[in-house]
Amino acid sequence: MKKVLVISDTHSYIDDRIIKYASEADYVIHAGDIGTFDVIRKLKSVSRVLFVYGNIDGNEIRSESNKFEFFELNNLKILLTHISGKTPKYNKETLIKIKKHNPDLLIAGHSHILKIQYDKINQLIFLNPGAAGRHGFHLKRTMLRFEIKLNKIENLEIIELGSRSDLS
Repeated sequence: MKKVLVISDTHSYIDDRIIKYASEADYVIHAGDIGTFDVIRKLKSVSRVLFVYGNIDGNEIRSESNKFEFFELNNLKILLTHISGKTPKYNKETLIKIKKHNPDLLIAGHSHILKIQYDKINQLIFLNPGAAGRHGFHLKRTMLRFEIKLNKIENLEIIELGSRSDLS
């Protein structure tokens, strides 16, 4: 069993609550718009981190990451990107990667909108954890966590970190 925390759109913001949840995970998956590399350093200090760059990320993050990542955790095939387009009509690049890798799970960010959906057409689960940072239009800061057991997602949870405008 692997414990996974999924986060996106931190926009350079990370707090003790995010670090606490990250420290409880075997893997942290960040779906881009990281902001500064300090966010990745802090996450790596407590867990293994898999990440892609987002549209706001600069050269330091882009030099250490890719637009897409494909990997397996406990035999669950995962495709990770920042901008995928809407399910099931993803953007062209994402559709090419889906056809190539046949993932069980597609994780994306960018929209700041929490979304969990089974895509019948592409036969995959689409996850967008929403935004954990303070920049954007979202009202609640959110993340997702779940366990992978024998290539299946179990115990999927939405973690609400509070209002985007909370200063605590």
